Amino acid sequence: MTPITEVEGRRLALSNLEKVIYPATGTTKGEVLHYYALTADPLLAHLKDRPLSFLRYPDGPDGQRFFTKNPPPGTPSWVRVAEVPRSSREKGEQVVLADLPGLVWAANLVVEFHTPQWRVEEPARADRMVLDLDPGDPATVVECCEVALWLRERLAADGLEAHAKTSGAKGLHLLVPLEPTPSDEVSAYAKSLAVEAEAELGGLVVHRMARALRPGKVFVDHSQNAAAKTTATPYTLRARPEPTVSAPVTWQEIEACGSPSELVFRMGDIAGRLERHGDLLAPLFDPERAGSLP
Repeated sequence: MTPITEVEGRRLALSNLEKVIYPATGTTKGEVLHYYALTADPLLAHLKDRPLSFLRYPDGPDGQRFFTKNPPPGTPSWVRVAEVPRSSREKGEQVVLADLPGLVWAANLVVEFHTPQWRVEEPARADRMVLDLDPGDPATVVECCEVALWLRERLAADGLEAHAKTSGAKGLHLLVPLEPTPSDEVSAYAKSLAVEAEAELGGLVVHRMARALRPGKVFVDHSQNAAAKTTATPYTLRARPEPTVSAPVTWQEIEACGSPSELVFRMGDIAGRLERHGDLLAPLFDPERAGSLP
């Protein structure tokens, strides 16, 4: 029988809690749900008013994985569903999470959380910019840190403030709070930064996605600023061999990074980091910190 759990007055059927989701560490589905309950406050702040896309991996990272923007079958009536644009001619519906019961319901599906750079009230008007630094073997996150430091200074020259998190995979994400700006303008500016980084950093950076260009270099992916694209939400678990997290990091950690293992954070690390640092990405919510594109 599927156990029924009450979360803040909502009754949830939580299934297969003993199922191992991450075989490499023996991490169970119940432990995944516990992680999300512990990190609910900062995670929900980053999910607030953003339409959700789910990367589902119900049988673990080695099982079937599928990406969906549509509300999953069986979405409770009390979970918010918002109409959002999908293309110039189409609209669709997506889940928008607002509370702990909704978060636990979604986590029970075993998902990565992905969100766009805009909120449902202002579709295709970004309130943040993202630069995804993706290393091509044999480059690692160490090289990403070098690129991130250059980009931080370059953004500062334009009056913009960068904040960093791990991707939860191999690279880094830089996030910049913005006054709401059309997504196509943000995309164009982000691409110009990537092109400039490629020119300035002596063969360390590429701005085009072609795999043949990327070995030993850092791909500065600017494309996730397009209105239709999404990025892994801060604090989401990733569908990787181990339960790694897209975790906020300090610039001191980036400056000091000498080994890829120094910037790998698993779900068991996050409670302690929140206790020490709070949410390092909280400045993204401060309107006084939001910049405007030059």
